[in-house]
Amino acid sequence: MSGTLYIVPTPIGNLGDMTLRAKETLESVDFIASEDTRVGGKLLMLLGIKKPLVSYHEHSQKPIIEAITERILSGENCALITDAGTPAVSDPGEKLVDACAEAGVNICALPGACAAVTAISASGLKSRRFCFEGFLPENANERKERIAELSREKRTFILYISPHDAEKYLKELAKPLSDRKCVLAKEVTKLHERYFRGTVASVAETFINLSASEKKGEFVFICEGMPEEEAFWKEMTVEEHVEHYISLGLSKMDSCKAAARDRGVGKGDIYKVINR
Repeated sequence: MSGTLYIVPTPIGNLGDMTLRAKETLESVDFIASEDTRVGGKLLMLLGIKKPLVSYHEHSQKPIIEAITERILSGENCALITDAGTPAVSDPGEKLVDACAEAGVNICALPGACAAVTAISASGLKSRRFCFEGFLPENANERKERIAELSREKRTFILYISPHDAEKYLKELAKPLSDRKCVLAKEVTKLHERYFRGTVASVAETFINLSASEKKGEFVFICEGMPEEEAFWKEMTVEEHVEHYISLGLSKMDSCKAAARDRGVGKGDIYKVINR
């Protein structure tokens, strides 16, 4: 009989956020798939648990996924953990979960710590409808296009931002989103937890003026969506609309696509106007 893959959230900064069920699950499984066995090993030591750890991370090759899946299919129970928070959410664990699901493995997900949900609950921004975008693309052009797309998002949206990217990304976000309300959550649940609130422009300026030590940490960025009345392009000509996106750093082709999405028309209709 096949075993079970347990998806086990781990604390994102406060060991006290480890649930009793999560601890009991780690104690009961046959082995644990960990994003970083050093981090996973330290957590197990603090919890007083001794279990074999298997390394599983974003660079893991297909044979490793297959080996873990085969062990579970043979009857062993496995717990999947990430370095912090809920595995498989903007996390390499999604590939292992997908492989197990395809193989017909029983999958059991436990509730627990998640930086995105924790931060939005403290943001005060609209949360009836929101979207999670994870990390922005590292490629500059792809990132500009993604930010332009987010500037048209009507739901509150959430991003994860690494410390070495924070200042640069906040400056880029401030270009199309300057007057939007936002919250930048630093080191959620940790000793130096802090929330920066204001417009995207004011939060970016505040962050830029922080000391180097204050800029350290992991960040969650939450921004309000575009209000219906904020359809900025309503009074623009098609040419002005395309030029607006070009000024944000998008290529002419991507700017035409963005304008077409805004207006609910085909990109060919935009090309005809600007090339006539």
